[in-house]
Amino acid sequence: MGEFDNLHRILLSLYDEMMPLCADMTGVSKGLAGLGALFYVAVRVWQSLARAEAIDVYPLLRPFAIGLCILFFPTVVLGTMNSVLSPIVQGTHAMLESQTFDMNEYREQKDRLEYEAMMRNPETAYLASDEEFDRQLEELGWSPSDLVTMTGMYMDRASYNIKKTVRDWFREVLELMFAAAALIIDTLRTFFLVVLSILGPVAFAFSVWDGFHSTLSAWFSRYIQIYLWLPVSDLFSTILAKIQILMLQNDIEAMQADPDFSVEASNGVYIVFLIIGIVGYFTIPTVSGWIIQAGGGTGNYNRNVNTAGALGGSVAGAAAGNVAGRGGKLIKSAGGMAKSAAGKLFKRK
Repeated sequence: MGEFDNLHRILLSLYDEMMPLCADMTGVSKGLAGLGALFYVAVRVWQSLARAEAIDVYPLLRPFAIGLCILFFPTVVLGTMNSVLSPIVQGTHAMLESQTFDMNEYREQKDRLEYEAMMRNPETAYLASDEEFDRQLEELGWSPSDLVTMTGMYMDRASYNIKKTVRDWFREVLELMFAAAALIIDTLRTFFLVVLSILGPVAFAFSVWDGFHSTLSAWFSRYIQIYLWLPVSDLFSTILAKIQILMLQNDIEAMQADPDFSVEASNGVYIVFLIIGIVGYFTIPTVSGWIIQAGGGTGNYNRNVNTAGALGGSVAGAAAGNVAGRGGKLIKSAGGMAKSAAGKLFKRK
């Protein structure tokens, strides 16, 4: 899935390319924050004078500190937060790369053992190798018994190829949906971060005004939560890769201990496992909300994403049943065609 890796890199570069747009909002934000700071300071100074109390200067510094953050927003605010949070992303991504590398090695070893096991058995060698199939055909003659054997070989090979094609196609579809789910999460994450970054100075400016003080803490919590979607996604992918490694190790040990071991059951489990992974990707916003709490629209979005995840799982399950049914019909159809050809051949004899 090299294309999906390129898209993830494009989304990462898109975030960096959009950051200079924060400067376009600085002018509007400075005016809004300056007007808010004027009312903020005037109201508190007037209250202190009306009560004949000493003026407390320290709380009056809050709008000026926020103004400095607005003035140097890309470097002071975004630069600091990204520098603090980026090691988390790098650490989880390194974990994912190590597990993915091990998984690919075990998968190649399993495929090699499966091919060797089929080649060792003369009854299945012609299914996996074209050369072996041609060699066994050449050894047969043109007697009625040889024609029966030849027809059975063609029928078994056609059934095996159809079954393998349907299984591989369905697995590729699920792997595509699996990669697409990760890309959807990454795309939404980039979109939310870009919006929060570009409109961040405006949110800081509104936080100067009385009644909007919670805007500042809400912006920080939402930015951190959405930023953590990527490391949580990498951790989820790492867990899935580790489970696949354990499954591959069990299959490899079983194939090495039992030459007659069949991998059909493990392939079915792998397909079900992909469906679980597709649904699990849409729970990432909820898990990120457990790490740091963010209220407002993000919580509503989490519920919508979970609903979409359940719908995606239902669609994937329905597709699995549909493809499995069609695959069975194709196999039966191939078997019927082969038997019909064999019957016509015997009638001619």
